[in-house]
Amino acid sequence: MANAQHQAIAREHYKRNVQRAQVADLLGLITGRKEDLVSFEEVARKLKARQQVEMGTQMVPLHKIIGSVGRYRDFTRTFLPRASANPERWIRLDAAMNALETVPPVELFKIGDVYFVRDGNHRVSVARANGATHIEAWVTEVKTPIPLTVDDFERDQWLIKAERSDFLNRTNLDELRPDHNIQVTEPGRYEIMLQHIEVHQYLRDLELERANSPERMTWQGAVISWYDYVYMPVVAAIRKYDLLKNFPSRTEADLYLWVAYHRERLAREYDLAPLNPETAVITFAESYGNDPLSRTWKGLRQGLRWLFQDDLPPGMSEEEFEELRARHDAGEITISEADEILKEVDAAFGNPNAPPAAATEPAGVEHIPA
Repeated sequence: MANAQHQAIAREHYKRNVQRAQVADLLGLITGRKEDLVSFEEVARKLKARQQVEMGTQMVPLHKIIGSVGRYRDFTRTFLPRASANPERWIRLDAAMNALETVPPVELFKIGDVYFVRDGNHRVSVARANGATHIEAWVTEVKTPIPLTVDDFERDQWLIKAERSDFLNRTNLDELRPDHNIQVTEPGRYEIMLQHIEVHQYLRDLELERANSPERMTWQGAVISWYDYVYMPVVAAIRKYDLLKNFPSRTEADLYLWVAYHRERLAREYDLAPLNPETAVITFAESYGNDPLSRTWKGLRQGLRWLFQDDLPPGMSEEEFEELRARHDAGEITISEADEILKEVDAAFGNPNAPPAAATEPAGVEHIPA
């Protein structure tokens, strides 16, 4: 049974681990690394995971316990106790463990290959502080078809996996275009693609309406049309000019989004008609090369464009520029300009079938990283 000496040792042990948590949190602020435990509620919601199966008592590797139900801010990612943890409970458990007293199993949820504490955060924390590798736990598995590993939670890969699963469920691209290979490397990008499809469907329906056609494009028809006539032409140009070599850690889908945003921004800045996919890719490559020095110079040059009245977009010939300007002056507008007009019309007439406001924002992303 734990005695006064065990209690005193445990109290000092607790203080040292709180200090280690403070250092970890400070380093997290400096490096940007997330030090909180993962929220079980957030993961289960994103994965739409609901079915639960009791797995009984098991010995669980402590390094695979990466989150908690409700108490995910009381401990760091490695279960170091923060000031918000219960000190007396932690000290009592530490003293009991070192006195070789029996400690009841913790309760865990399992999703994929990782675990979340349902009950027993302090027990997990104390076990890790004492160098244990496993802990006895009553495990309830929460079923999901998405394979999750510990590594997926280091750089938000779990979130990208969840968003991709939702994207494929909503588009059915695995069946409509089995060889699509759409993969992104940042969270939130699949939602932008869904917005692109929504806008594409909306604009095609307007065209049918203006042609006095009673037909309307179905959602699956819009997915196929977007993929074949919007997405793939840009990807084909990306492959033709081997653009991925300048962005080795990115994917074709990443570059599609950046090129789409670049194309809209360039057309607005220079008052041009929409660039074709090949011109959009060429000017993107000229503007965002892999050489940091040249990228800095190009950025300064574009930022000071008002000093050079005859300046052309990087990578665009004067003939192309004049043609695009003439088409714009003749009334041809970009997708983002069309979206703005459509929003004004919808606001004036209260169109109940208009897509959400987020879907009619200029197509693309907020920034183009290296």
